[in-house]
Amino acid sequence: MDRTDKTPPSIGAALPIRLLPTYSEWLIEGQRDLEIQDGYSPDVLDSDWRTLVAQARSALNGHTGRVGIHGPFLGMTIMANDRKLRGAVSERLCQGVSFAAALGATHMVMHSPFIFFGSPFLPHTPASGLYDQIKVVQETVGPALELATQAGCTLVIENIQDTNPAPLLALIRSFNSQYVRMSLDTGHASITHRIGGPPPDQWVREAGALLEHVHVQDNDSNLDRHWTPGDGHINWFGLFEAISTLEHHPRLLLELRDPLQIQRAADYLVNRGLAI
Repeated sequence: MDRTDKTPPSIGAALPIRLLPTYSEWLIEGQRDLEIQDGYSPDVLDSDWRTLVAQARSALNGHTGRVGIHGPFLGMTIMANDRKLRGAVSERLCQGVSFAAALGATHMVMHSPFIFFGSPFLPHTPASGLYDQIKVVQETVGPALELATQAGCTLVIENIQDTNPAPLLALIRSFNSQYVRMSLDTGHASITHRIGGPPPDQWVREAGALLEHVHVQDNDSNLDRHWTPGDGHINWFGLFEAISTLEHHPRLLLELRDPLQIQRAADYLVNRGLAI
């Protein structure tokens, strides 16, 4: 069933803390959703990050939009078969949730573990070990999920090299938790569409109620460029038409290589009546 409210959705942004003063007026005026990017960095998580959190809170005084973070992902997978590596990844994810909780964040992005090698419809299926793979992820993510649940923070798992939504959606459903949902990166979907995956708008339709979060970025389907919407090949009308069929409002966050292009990116979508 479509939402009765057909007002275009609000567009927010993914930003480092250092740029919050630059965009605070825009964020607060529209009470826009925000994602803090600093929480993915091991150097940040192993340092005095509470000072950074205090800076962010100060810059966001008066902001009531939803806030989240991009969690750690560098050099790690949430589907490591080595138990020692799983322990290290679990610890790092818990650090990310602690950062999010101190910030008052209500989502943390994690990366999908499904790296495809072959036909999009053959790897990571029940016939090729999907359920064993899911158990590994559950063991790895479990401690962080417990902390996230206590903090009211949803873990959103983002498509990376996934060319088939089914394994990722099966993984998310396996947690049977309102605090595990899907994140769509439109640029990643654009690249995998070129090699047999569905386009970004179909990812929205496949995820349905499980879609909590969208990284909005464009590219030429060759490289993960994180361009401003309109500078690449993505069908933005198709994407936002699919989003309009949802009964809820996923967080829509511009995630650009050059964050100083956020205003131009937002204007592109607003001027076409796709977002506000």
